[in-house]
Amino acid sequence: MRKRTSFGLLAGTSLVAAAACSAGPGTPGAATATSSAPLSVTDASTPSQSGANDGNTHTPIKHVLVIIGENRSFDHVFATYKAKNGQYVDNILAKGIINEDGSPGPNFGRAVQKSAIDESPSTYELSPGSQTPYSVLPPVLAGGPTTPYVTSLTEAETDESAALPSSYVPLLLTGATGLTSGTPDTRLAQNPLTVPPGPFQLSPGISYDDYSASPVHRFYQMWQQLDCSVEHATFANPQGCTASLFPWVETTIGAGDNGVTQPAGFTDESTREGSASMGFWNVLQGDVPYFKSLADTYAMSDNFHQSIQGGTGANHIALGTGDADWFSDGKGNAEAPPTLEIENPDPQPAADGGTPPNNWWVQDGYSGGTYSDCSDETQAGVKEVTSYLQQIHVKPNCEKGHYYLLNNYNPGYFGDGTVDTVDEFTIPPSSTRTIGDELLEHDISWRYYGEDWNAYVADPEGYGPGNEYCNICNPFQYATSIMANAAVRTTHLKDETDLFTDIGNGWLPAFAITKPDGLLDGHPASSKLELFEGYTKKIVDAIQANPALWADTAIFITFDEGGGYWDSGYVQPLDFFGDGTRIPLITVSPYATGGHVSHEYGDHVSILKFVEKNWGLPPITNRSRDNYPNPIALPVNPYVPLNSPAIGDLADEFDFGHHGPGEGFPW
Repeated sequence: MRKRTSFGLLAGTSLVAAAACSAGPGTPGAATATSSAPLSVTDASTPSQSGANDGNTHTPIKHVLVIIGENRSFDHVFATYKAKNGQYVDNILAKGIINEDGSPGPNFGRAVQKSAIDESPSTYELSPGSQTPYSVLPPVLAGGPTTPYVTSLTEAETDESAALPSSYVPLLLTGATGLTSGTPDTRLAQNPLTVPPGPFQLSPGISYDDYSASPVHRFYQMWQQLDCSVEHATFANPQGCTASLFPWVETTIGAGDNGVTQPAGFTDESTREGSASMGFWNVLQGDVPYFKSLADTYAMSDNFHQSIQGGTGANHIALGTGDADWFSDGKGNAEAPPTLEIENPDPQPAADGGTPPNNWWVQDGYSGGTYSDCSDETQAGVKEVTSYLQQIHVKPNCEKGHYYLLNNYNPGYFGDGTVDTVDEFTIPPSSTRTIGDELLEHDISWRYYGEDWNAYVADPEGYGPGNEYCNICNPFQYATSIMANAAVRTTHLKDETDLFTDIGNGWLPAFAITKPDGLLDGHPASSKLELFEGYTKKIVDAIQANPALWADTAIFITFDEGGGYWDSGYVQPLDFFGDGTRIPLITVSPYATGGHVSHEYGDHVSILKFVEKNWGLPPITNRSRDNYPNPIALPVNPYVPLNSPAIGDLADEFDFGHHGPGEGFPW
């Protein structure tokens, strides 16, 4: 069984676990891993473990570690969280959308989802007209393995004991659905066919230990789910994104079909997604216990967002570059990709010809692909986004002739630095500058710790056991400057086991990212959130067990994107690519305590801004998002920057002993 992260035209997520590698139409079959020689680089400097400037910081923080999981929105995780010490947290409980027991609250109507009719039956619409509130949600459908991915405790211990506390290892054997994916989820405590038309609690019917369905989270689908229009604008939401079309997009197009004609008898179960996007956990009833305890003890943000609309690959690239990547000749020159790899979100007519009650044009386009030249408004989907951005005075930030990667493709390099010339669905080697390049130039240490990296380097196709490495999750694996330089590659790209070795030696680089494998990353259907909690706990416990290391370390725990889960938070469009929905961000540090909740607007690139501010570095390039200013907001509405587009630098998460959280860096 091929377990390598191989993504076809419509693969939207990092479903690395073998039983979950269903990328939808267009997924390539298994291929033999052959490769060409690595590209040459002229600056082949030899890095050392520690950098001469590691200690030259503007704060007491000398080590920043990012732990990044998969596919959970803020409300999905913290829907019922109550802030400590009289603070406020912006979630659906605080808004009165739900009650503490997860039932619909007095303001449930603010979250009611809608169906829509495409007024232009052959053209993608950012905010379709003729929207009608659902009376009940489309059916809630099951997702995840019918039987466990891991079949024995011995296998679990062999594959994952190094990455999990011992008490978490048996959880790999539990939580299978016992149901056929894409059928009504009868585990739900309420009838899955008659759920009220808004957010619903998953537990206790779908227990916190259970696998659950994964919603669609591709680029143009997510833009449409947010339903952004200036006609919806208010003082509290000046960009007018209402997030009211999540199940409608799931049930009319889902992950897409490569333009195949819609089958007869198409229903709201045909995409096999249903209303997975509206489910949430309840921390007041015992769900998500470890992350709740961290939020209670340290600091969190309730205004942190995924950088790019869509899925795993593009958001990890943004975390490493502050930007989007694009198709090239592999030598830094922009080129057009093959036509079939260009996104086309335009819909097709319903198979029944529009006969009532199916008298709308079902979104049956999305003819594959993953690139768009967003400087060209003649391309499908582009004008609809850029016209909206023009109305809210936001620049698309699209360079002419550049076809930007919007979803998931394999990086251009295998782990050993050779170029992947086999897989059709691979972005060529990239010249996009990364934070790694910036740190190398300033003699500051960094590492990317990817679980199963060593197994992947030896076996990039993933046939061997214990190889669930996520290749699209490593932002540095796309870059020629990193991958084609053997000294840089071998020093800075490491396995998760090396992270524990480094911690055990009392050392961490100045900046690091760690990524669990596909079984532990928390991705719905292929993993469980509690397994990502376990991965995180083992790392946090190990660092805290070394007082000297813990004393000057900041750990940012977050996710790559919301995974298509609905969220009630404000979204600020920054350019053509995003932002997208809110995601959790928990900051664990001796300088981030007391359950502080930051309301300052941020996204993945805010982490880069923190690193740059802390070590006195310039932005990565003149177009990357780390050039954006810090937000200026009114006290009455701290969530909305008045100087949009703007993202924070996360200083508000900390108290460095000067003025307390919110006072910025102490220079």
